[in-house]
Amino acid sequence: MKKLILVVGCLVATVTSFAQQASTWIWYPGDFEVWLSNDMQNRRTERGTFFPPFWKMDSHYVLVEFNKQFDLPEADEITIHAEGKYNVKVNGKMLPGMPSNVKLEKGKQQINIKVYNQAHVPALFVTGKYVHTDKDWLVTFEDKEWIDETGKASDQSGTTYVKAGYWNMDNPNEKPSQFKLPTRPEQAVRKIAHDKGFLIDFGKNTFGFLTLHQLQGQGKLSIYYGESKEEALATTTCETLDILEVAQSAARDSTLELSKAFQYVYIEPQGNVQFDEVSMQYEYLPVEDRGMFRSSDEELNKIWDVAKYTMELTSREFYIDGIKRDRWIWSGDAYQSYAMNYYLGFDSETVKRTILALRGKEPTITHINTIMDYTFYWFLSIYDYYRYTGDREFIESVYPRMQTLMEFCLGRRNKDGLMEGLSGDWVFIDWAEGLSKKGEVSFEQLLLCRSLETMALCADLLQIPEDKSFYAKEADALKQKFFDFYWNDQKTAFVHSRIDGKQTDEVTRYTNMFAIFFDYLSAEQQQGVKKNVLLNDNIKKIMTPYMRYYELEALCALGEKDYVMDEIKSYWGGMLKLGAITFWEEYNPEKQGAEHYTMYGREFGKSLCHSWGASPIYLLGKYYLGVEPTSAGYETYTIAPYLASQEWMEGKVPTPAGEIELHVSKSKIKVKSPIGKGTLKINSTSLPRTNHGKVKKVSENTYTLELEKGIDYEVEYKG
Repeated sequence: MKKLILVVGCLVATVTSFAQQASTWIWYPGDFEVWLSNDMQNRRTERGTFFPPFWKMDSHYVLVEFNKQFDLPEADEITIHAEGKYNVKVNGKMLPGMPSNVKLEKGKQQINIKVYNQAHVPALFVTGKYVHTDKDWLVTFEDKEWIDETGKASDQSGTTYVKAGYWNMDNPNEKPSQFKLPTRPEQAVRKIAHDKGFLIDFGKNTFGFLTLHQLQGQGKLSIYYGESKEEALATTTCETLDILEVAQSAARDSTLELSKAFQYVYIEPQGNVQFDEVSMQYEYLPVEDRGMFRSSDEELNKIWDVAKYTMELTSREFYIDGIKRDRWIWSGDAYQSYAMNYYLGFDSETVKRTILALRGKEPTITHINTIMDYTFYWFLSIYDYYRYTGDREFIESVYPRMQTLMEFCLGRRNKDGLMEGLSGDWVFIDWAEGLSKKGEVSFEQLLLCRSLETMALCADLLQIPEDKSFYAKEADALKQKFFDFYWNDQKTAFVHSRIDGKQTDEVTRYTNMFAIFFDYLSAEQQQGVKKNVLLNDNIKKIMTPYMRYYELEALCALGEKDYVMDEIKSYWGGMLKLGAITFWEEYNPEKQGAEHYTMYGREFGKSLCHSWGASPIYLLGKYYLGVEPTSAGYETYTIAPYLASQEWMEGKVPTPAGEIELHVSKSKIKVKSPIGKGTLKINSTSLPRTNHGKVKKVSENTYTLELEKGIDYEVEYKG
């Protein structure tokens, strides 16, 4: 297997055409993401106690060197800002001290700046008329510099440089370590005296920093948070709280330092502590609203709106799981957030940050989040990112980390070449009572196979034929074993696992539904799985939105969109009927009352705002508006709208170049796209009429229309 050869040496910039470009802060790629994720994930508390992640946490490189060559058309003077101590070399000559301004002569100039910072990420910001820091600077954490016979320093010793990391931080006075999400004030809707204190209601689930207005006195303030009223009033069992010592003789507004999730807050003062009103600083990730969905069905519109708000709350510095409890970056949760994002905000920067934070640093000694299946979702997320964005540069930068993680996985296979949980591995799959994780679980082999196929696709994209061949052969061999070991002709399904080399009798939904939208099954096998597994009430049902998402996607792929629409309205609509303002981590319609708040053996353990609850955004965008890229970055795409029970629907689907706009009724389709070449698929009982282009008949009642960017199409048809 061939290793990807990284950039070695120096990058020469012809600067004449770049004189007016802006500078940005740069760092070793992935280091800021690792540092920031550590900072964010260690904010979690449970009942006032610090609660850190339980997996290995990495750190940034503390000493890095930045490097670039310029060919200057005239003399230039640069200004240097750095996070940390630094030294500067120009053309191999060390400059005295830590100069903040450096004059450069006309012609070829090599700049090397070495930055050290133990506490924060070593970062660099350089600006001049022609010289500026950007993504084309090179950086290394190695130091192989040596002195040649002439006594001059040389950097031709094989030091490995990679392109710098960055995140559009363009102000030299705002250091990366000072980054914070923006906030805005929001008011509570009511304050009610209750027992020994006051119950504050903000009207919806929210996230941020509580503000107590005109706080004064001597004593304590006990603050109990809840996503429900019941939780906020349960002072001995609520998940989060603050106990504040107050010693303020003069009344003043006080905002708490740690963010929390809540709809309700119960506050009990002790001593002579008193306060006036309560508000909050709502913290948010600024992302443009680009995706949109509306239809004739108001309940469905409400489902989309609540899913959108759920995504807004769980989109922070990174995509996190839930706002109340973990507030961590889980790969399985993030993988679904990426998909929803492609139909909502199309925020590629947060996708990249989250992918890099999850991967962490070398050496690799454990699965991502310690979970085997979460490692495989990480691989799958990378090619999906390329498919939607067309960002080859990111694939190239992350590929070496894909290689080393795959080497780790392949090195943990058993004698039969299968993945089996080893010491320290968590085989998760889903939260489901009685779900066996023993032996060689078919679901893990399926995800590994798809991950190997992803490696082969990325190697092909980067034109590394040796790697493509290796990964493709590994994928083919595993796929053959997968069918040989797990497919059961009598059950017309994959069994759940093998133990001691023999199939177990159990059939679960997970492997079977993934095999459908991975397109691993023949048409006959698909129908068998649909009948005997997905539409079979004797197979253990799925109770989490996490796996309902995949189950409904598989059914959509099988053409069961009417059934899926009913399920969306029943399942997510069921949460709405119970008063959900955001979608939950788990929903079991058989539970009653406060039972809905319980999970993990705790009275209020369940997250009532969980990222994987927002999946209707993806399902409605991909399978009902019907928009999907068929080549990277929407160079080509399809639109196959499906109304289901709606009289009409309309929406916008974001792409790298803007939004595809679509309106569909039972007799007319209007569509406009800013990108690529599209294919509109139309089901009609007669030949549709269009104002642009030519409709082609594909089969009985099926037609297509090729779409060019920038044209307003109107198609009349008989649905």
